[in-house]
Amino acid sequence: MHPVTEDALRDSFANCSKGEAKRIPMPRDMADLPWSELDFLGWRDHRALDRAYLVAPRGGGLIGVTLRSAASRKGFLKWNLCTLCFTAHPGGGVTLMTGRKAGDAGRQGNSAGLYLCSDLACSLYIRGTKTPALGGRIEEMLTTEEQIARMSEKLEEFLVRLGV
Repeated sequence: MHPVTEDALRDSFANCSKGEAKRIPMPRDMADLPWSELDFLGWRDHRALDRAYLVAPRGGGLIGVTLRSAASRKGFLKWNLCTLCFTAHPGGGVTLMTGRKAGDAGRQGNSAGLYLCSDLACSLYIRGTKTPALGGRIEEMLTTEEQIARMSEKLEEFLVRLGV
């Protein structure tokens, strides 16, 4: 992913109103992000920890979605696996995140969800530039490039289910 401006991020959101998009808090460290290692940009709302945002490149532009995270049941005996990057985390390291569907379906309260790394750092876990505090990645026969392609496909499927 290439570095983007706050305006470009705000303009990309497809499952919220323009007013809601204007109020989204931007990532605090945008200038320091490892853009070349990101396949999508994800961040949590520092004011409301149950909110998260995901922006991905699509068709020469960007598509962004607002997400809500389900309350996690912390416990070190329960392990969860991220749907996108296959990183295993104990406790609350993987969260069910749901997004309101776009258009009429969203206005009627319909949503779609996906189990994601709570910190939305899937791209970095796949590349090995970030490791979970506990847990780890499942050893795979796929190359890093193949894992990235699979993650991108799964993310696209999720975005399609959201109707964006």
